[in-house]
Amino acid sequence: MVSPLIASVQSSCLSCRFLGDLNGLRVSGVPAPHSVVLRTVECKESRIGKQPITVPSSVTLTLSGQDLKVQGPLGELAITYPREIQLLKDESGALLVKKTLESRRANQMHGLFRTLTDNMVVGVSKGFEKKLQLVGTGYRAGVEGKDIVLNLGFSHPVRMEIPPGLQVKVDENTRITVSGFDKSAIGQFAASIRKWRPPEPYKGKGVKYADEIVKRKEGKAGKKK
Repeated sequence: MVSPLIASVQSSCLSCRFLGDLNGLRVSGVPAPHSVVLRTVECKESRIGKQPITVPSSVTLTLSGQDLKVQGPLGELAITYPREIQLLKDESGALLVKKTLESRRANQMHGLFRTLTDNMVVGVSKGFEKKLQLVGTGYRAGVEGKDIVLNLGFSHPVRMEIPPGLQVKVDENTRITVSGFDKSAIGQFAASIRKWRPPEPYKGKGVKYADEIVKRKEGKAGKKK
């Protein structure tokens, strides 16, 4: 038994042949294959990755293969680039981060390693800092030798060793400033301090970044009389 779909296709092919015979033309009932159009998609450069990095006169760069060492007045940092990234220097002395391959991973690494390189240059020349604030009754902090001591409402004070290369300053017992030349180390230590008592959403008590906005929640309402 022939299905209705096949029957309709056969009838349409027969009608095409019949009309072609009437007009003196030969019409084929076999449909022509679809043409395939190939397009080349170009990978765009990262808007961050293609920006040059200005190097101050007080900073010295040492490039050996894929390893870069940056020395400045505040310290020394080093980084190793993946094979998808290469570092070049233009005529003005600025650094250019370029891709050696056109791949998805290369696009991901391009902007990342440009930012890391710029942070190194700025860190050893100017430095970075991260500020925290303690909010809560009885919450206070202090520096004792190479440690920072936090009183955050526990039964005992929290003592943390300050990593090498970082400086910690406490103002008014509640304002903490972490500074240094390694931006990643500053952010990691500040996050470790905040982790002991993250700000809660009802009264805002805890350790928060100075520029952090804590989303507040409304407490439970009492029973209506």
